[in-house]
Amino acid sequence: MTDDEREVREIEYGSVQAAGAADDEISLLDLALVLVKRKKLIFWMTFGLAFLVAVYSLVTPKIYRAETRLLPPKSAGFDQTALLDMATGGAASALAGKTPGDLYVGIARGRTVLDKVIARFRLNEVYKSENADLARRALSENLEAKADLKTGIISIAVLDRDPARAAEVANGFVEALKDVTSGLAISEAAQKRLYYETQIRDVQISLQKSEEDLKAYQERTGIQEAGTQTGALVGALASLRAQITAREVQLRALKAYATGQNPEVRKVQNELAALYGQLEKLEAGQGSGTDPLNPEGGMPRARLEYMRLLREAKFNEYLYGLLQKQFEMAKLGEVKDAAVIQVIDTAVPPQLKFKPKRTLMVMLAAVLGFFLSVFAAFFMEFLENARRDPESAAKLDAFKKYARITRDDFRLRRGVRP
Repeated sequence: MTDDEREVREIEYGSVQAAGAADDEISLLDLALVLVKRKKLIFWMTFGLAFLVAVYSLVTPKIYRAETRLLPPKSAGFDQTALLDMATGGAASALAGKTPGDLYVGIARGRTVLDKVIARFRLNEVYKSENADLARRALSENLEAKADLKTGIISIAVLDRDPARAAEVANGFVEALKDVTSGLAISEAAQKRLYYETQIRDVQISLQKSEEDLKAYQERTGIQEAGTQTGALVGALASLRAQITAREVQLRALKAYATGQNPEVRKVQNELAALYGQLEKLEAGQGSGTDPLNPEGGMPRARLEYMRLLREAKFNEYLYGLLQKQFEMAKLGEVKDAAVIQVIDTAVPPQLKFKPKRTLMVMLAAVLGFFLSVFAAFFMEFLENARRDPESAAKLDAFKKYARITRDDFRLRRGVRP
């Protein structure tokens, strides 16, 4: 390529760049021209929408927000999660997704608590609700309940037109929450206590029946005592089997809320294995027979039946005593881990309104009005330019024709010919 040809190409390339810049400059000027041409539309739409929103914010009733903050009780199960958090950097809570605060927030949003608050403050009259469902829905919409994942603190806030009533209802939620949770077995100790109550009730019935059967058999046969050595053996066997059964009950109670890796579960399993070993040794040391009460098979049938009834009665007696002790320990643990909800901040009547936020609403309306007006200005400019072009004008007329909805269209939809 010669020097002359290279010079010509540079001149052409420069001309193309200059032409592109000129086109960009013209397009920007066209845009600015449209905005200036429709400046009244832009101004009045922006101002008008902001003015309407301002009027709406002035006529909208003021809403006040009262908040109370609570510290929920902690249970042993949640303490274990906290220990795992220390080792995993919070991964345990993230995986579990639940905290003590989440539990109490769920209870606060429940139907029982809502109904108590509605009935106490007659909120069905405040919300003008015809039935309980509408009253609950209205209260739920004006309720903010959440638990902080880091601190565990529960926040309960109520929105209302009356600041005093907002504070009263927020504090009423706390009272209702305490009332409901006092009757629930939330802690592990409470769960143990309920389980032991059921087991003790069943064992008490079995004990009463075995004692009645033993007494009736004594009256019928005249056998009154088993002898010193035999009685000691009966007591030892009954005591061991009662301890085994009591440990099995304790293990089932633990597994209701704990896994097999729990230290307490492992401890009870080890104790249970040791008791089974003692029972095997005791039975094996009495001879080759299968029944340690009659190893040689030489005891009369009547006396053997008496020994078995006596063993059953003592077994139930020992088991009842062991379960009673475990029940008392569970009650003490429940008192120690009582679900006491502590109030950090009591709700007070707010002095400043929570909403409407008039300044923010007017600013957002002005911004929205400006963008809508700019869009309308460019759309009107497009329609105006389209009418000047014959081809575009024909397309607009066709669009209007097909977009027009007449009565004949409704007749066709109903299956009636025009």
